Amino acid sequence: MVSRVWDWLRQSRRNLASALANYREGLYEEVCFEAHQAGEKAVKGLLSFLHRERRGHSITLILSESGLEVPDDVRECASALDKHYIPSRYPNAFDEGAPADYYTRKDAEDCIRCAERIVEWVEGVVGGAQGAR
Repeated sequence: MVSRVWDWLRQSRRNLASALANYREGLYEEVCFEAHQAGEKAVKGLLSFLHRERRGHSITLILSESGLEVPDDVRECASALDKHYIPSRYPNAFDEGAPADYYTRKDAEDCIRCAERIVEWVEGVVGGAQGAR
């Protein structure tokens, strides 16, 4: 299997940029979804680097597949972002209203912070290993 780590990480960074653009527009539910996408693609890049693959969208489960010691704050961020994968997009995740009615600036800020933490950790692991070669 060819490692596509840099493709995954580049797209992860683009999702993070999209989250920030949506934040400026006040589209907080979109921020949380894009932040999840940034985290998911970063950890899929990590698996690619490790020559592993896992389908699915749970950042937490993808991280567990890595076999690496993952810092507690990264695990917590993965779990926090996983909670936004469905409800940030679908009105039927709520009894009434649309996701936009429920997501707040604080939700968006927390999601951005978590996505940045995950992406930076993955880049550190991959970059550190590349430098050691």
